[in-house]
Amino acid sequence: MQKFWITLAVSMFMFVAVLGAFPALAADVTADPGKVTVQLTETQKKELATLHREILDKKKQVISKYVEYGVIPQEKADKIMSRLEKRYERLEQNGFIPQRGKCKRKHFQ
Repeated sequence: MQKFWITLAVSMFMFVAVLGAFPALAADVTADPGKVTVQLTETQKKELATLHREILDKKKQVISKYVEYGVIPQEKADKIMSRLEKRYERLEQNGFIPQRGKCKRKHFQ
């Protein structure tokens, strides 16, 4: 019985020691996940701008249809479209690289 407890204690110690080493093996644990070091070329930015503008226009069409069908009121549609425009402007200011890690909800980071 004593041999069982010694074996259990040693295996628990080994288990904790191995798990404790995993964070040290990770590549640059202290790096900020919100920082992106990629720089896009002007051609890439133009292509992304075109795609984002098309998406924005399609979303606006969908919202307009909701207003037309009476699903949402015009005031709410205006607010939604305003938020979409602001988001597009932020993307444009950031060179079409999405900013990560600024969400206040922890489960999205």
